[in-house]
Amino acid sequence: MYTINHFIAGKNTAAGARKAPVFNPATGEHIADVALADTEVVDVAIAAAKQAFAAWQATTPLNRARILFTFKTIIEARIDELAAAITREHGKVVDDAKGEIIRGIEVVEFACGIPHLLKGDFTEQVGGAVDAYTLNQPLGVVAGITPFNFPAMVPMWMWPVAIACGNCFVLKPSEKNPSASLLIAEWLKEAGLPEGVFSVVNGDKEAVQALLVHPDIQAVSFVGSTPIAEAIYRQGSAMGKRVQALGGAKNHLVVMPDADLDTAVSALMGAAYGSAGERCMAISVAVAVGDIADALVEQLALKVRSLRIGNGAQTGLDMGPLISREHCKKVTDYVALGQSEGATLVIDGREIKVAGGEDGYFLGGCLFDHVTSEMKIYREEIFGPVLCVVRVPDYNSAVALINAHEFGNGVAIFTRSGAVARKFTHEVQVGMVGVNVPIPVPMAFHSFGGWKRSLFGANHMHGMEGVRFYTRRKAVTTRWPEGDVAAEFVMPTLK
Repeated sequence: MYTINHFIAGKNTAAGARKAPVFNPATGEHIADVALADTEVVDVAIAAAKQAFAAWQATTPLNRARILFTFKTIIEARIDELAAAITREHGKVVDDAKGEIIRGIEVVEFACGIPHLLKGDFTEQVGGAVDAYTLNQPLGVVAGITPFNFPAMVPMWMWPVAIACGNCFVLKPSEKNPSASLLIAEWLKEAGLPEGVFSVVNGDKEAVQALLVHPDIQAVSFVGSTPIAEAIYRQGSAMGKRVQALGGAKNHLVVMPDADLDTAVSALMGAAYGSAGERCMAISVAVAVGDIADALVEQLALKVRSLRIGNGAQTGLDMGPLISREHCKKVTDYVALGQSEGATLVIDGREIKVAGGEDGYFLGGCLFDHVTSEMKIYREEIFGPVLCVVRVPDYNSAVALINAHEFGNGVAIFTRSGAVARKFTHEVQVGMVGVNVPIPVPMAFHSFGGWKRSLFGANHMHGMEGVRFYTRRKAVTTRWPEGDVAAEFVMPTLK
């Protein structure tokens, strides 16, 4: 047994009297303890960041980018080590862990272009001998609060852009799988990042609260469930901080009657059951339009029965366990609820047995048919390997169904009709849309974020939206007069 500590001011720091267990979800084994930061520990991390800020802000954007370039070479060379740590504490299969790391590296690559991205505007001669220009300057100390489902990627949607812009960053990762963040912190130090620019404080609600109320935290980025996202947005905003808080999802995939059925089924399988459904962009609702429903459910059932499930450290698997015993029970309770609500349980994943994983948190793929919009299994985010099929008569009914839902994170449509696809992308009230693409996660140079109760705050993540979130604009008007300038007692106008 070992203890996973914090990373503060460039050092692995043991602090805080409380600890929490860390488990291997595939075996149920208690593999480590993680230190839980109290308010004093968070204060130390913020103080170190504040002390480092002046020098880091003064570091040229080019030199900040060079550190990120060096970090990129390190993480690429050690991707197997990081992926193994993710799989050990999260449970996802190793290839999936590598996939999330690569998507995180893409944001690092984007942030390496920060010398160009931070350029302001300049206008000569806005008035007589008067010039005007704008600057993009960092905020100061900012914080990220991240979930268990992507322990490398989601933090990397935040901190590369933040520190490239000249901010110092304090990360509070999920206490369920904290090791990935500690490895990244060590590698950033190795890449040459100054002490205090990036810190990790492990913890629970106490650490989160300490970040939200601290006067030196200028902005907070969050990804998690909608109730917590809303609470963080409200409290952080009330404290005068910038907040981007990404919440829950109930992502739909519309299968039109003209869709290629094999392609749609394969897309649904990966999008619904990859990472055991523990993705904010997972497809949890298949909307079958018209007479395609029977064939869709039939083919899905065949595929779900053949899912290869086991310890994610093994090769050739489709799906690993859920993150915790408690979450596994929560998802199985939803399956039972769906039955009681009258949905048809076509495939019951509760019957799965995994050799060597008797104490692991395994649930097989579950498939419901004849789900209606009134059912809780349709309305609520389950966050597990549960796919609901909703049957609708036509395209208009599909769009109305999606637009009526409280979440608006991601959506997809599978069709051969360009006209239908274009109409759908225009009419659907969702932040990220895929056309024959099941999980429409934008590339790093675009922005990520939902609509409605899937996002609280004005800014999406990464891309130029991230640069805007982590900087503030300053407008400068200059004049170098020759001789005396008379006082002006009216609103000045430039001539």
